[in-house]
Amino acid sequence: MSTTTQRSAPSRRSFLGAVVLAPFAGAALSACGTSGPGSSAADAAATEWYLSGDPSETITKNGVAAFNEANPDQTIGLTFFQNDAYKTKIKTAIGAGQAPTIIYGWGGGTLRSYVEAGQVDDLTSWFDANPDVRSRLLESSFGPATVDGKIYALPNETVTPIVFFYNKALFEQVGAQPPKTWDDLLALVPVFTDAGIAPLALGGQSRWTSMMWLEYLYDRIGGPELFTAIYDGEPDAWSAPASLDALGKVQELVAAGGFITGFESITADSNADQALLYTGRAAMMLHGAWTYGSMKTDGGDFVSGGSLGWLPFPTVAGGTGDPSNAVGNPGQYMSIYTPAEQPAKDAALKYFTDGIMADDVLQAYIDAGNVPIANGIEDRLAASDDAEWLQFIYSTASGAKTFTQSWDQALSPATAEALLTNIEQLFSRAITPEQFATAMNATLGQ
Repeated sequence: MSTTTQRSAPSRRSFLGAVVLAPFAGAALSACGTSGPGSSAADAAATEWYLSGDPSETITKNGVAAFNEANPDQTIGLTFFQNDAYKTKIKTAIGAGQAPTIIYGWGGGTLRSYVEAGQVDDLTSWFDANPDVRSRLLESSFGPATVDGKIYALPNETVTPIVFFYNKALFEQVGAQPPKTWDDLLALVPVFTDAGIAPLALGGQSRWTSMMWLEYLYDRIGGPELFTAIYDGEPDAWSAPASLDALGKVQELVAAGGFITGFESITADSNADQALLYTGRAAMMLHGAWTYGSMKTDGGDFVSGGSLGWLPFPTVAGGTGDPSNAVGNPGQYMSIYTPAEQPAKDAALKYFTDGIMADDVLQAYIDAGNVPIANGIEDRLAASDDAEWLQFIYSTASGAKTFTQSWDQALSPATAEALLTNIEQLFSRAITPEQFATAMNATLGQ
């Protein structure tokens, strides 16, 4: 998901800015409510819900187990949920006053809604009292953790831009080159279709995967200013010419058969979209950098054998967006649930200090092909077996003129849900670009 990051922590109205050396990677997605080993929520001092799916699930399990062993009186009880299920579960739990001590999230608009409801603690003074914690983290990751100049979440784990992946073996099979422009991409659709290969994998049932296409098209066509106008609630911002152009282009790609048949019923939680790429059923995929780790784990020798390729999102003729601009997640974010008992909060803060970004955890993320949001890891990245990939992600971050946070995280929860609903209808061609714009204009300022 996404909003733009900058070196100083921005307020809600200044989320777009220059990225300064900000690496990326992210939490994987998958299964449902299971507890981590040796960390029963019933017996733990503090509780945490987390996303299932490797490599992040195993890394988190091991990190929590190590922390619990070293801190037997301040243990963390860990429970896993699928991505989409978690989003529903945490919203219900907070509303019912039954949330875990540690609230996992992506910052941005959802965090702001928690702050406005008085559900998460202000951590600004804690960071001031623990400058060593903040200095270990990339400063550029603090933007989505900040609401009105105050910090309400610990940035942690990895930074994950959205990446354009492709299957090198399939491109060699049809004698084609990866697309550098939107026109190149459209021209590839019949090439792969005629060869019996789906041009693009997409887990459209999850909706936020379809959103990634709009995020990049809006940026490439209208520049970051286009989404800034939407974020700021400017009247009729969704009806801007560049917006309608982007909406029309994505429907053109759908109509041309760019996405695999039945994409509307494919879910990202099961990693089925990734499997289409590494099993050779689809030639390309737009997805988060976190999928590198899961494809490395699940795809046999697809990654290690050199069949996975990646490149920046294609440019669009006549567009005003800088080709270096990126979208995605500048980090993951952990907040403290305000109604929790103080002993539970103390255990959570101890985990924030010594557990989440412990040295072994950082190395495990790097070994899995991710770039942690930690300072001073350049030598580790260069020494990794995945150095080429890690350096690509690192350069994507450090070279991006702007880095826009995923829309469904940047916007308010109500607006984000309306956005995802209308995106689903847009991709199924149940509504026109103009109808999409009209529906979304009604949400501006919410």
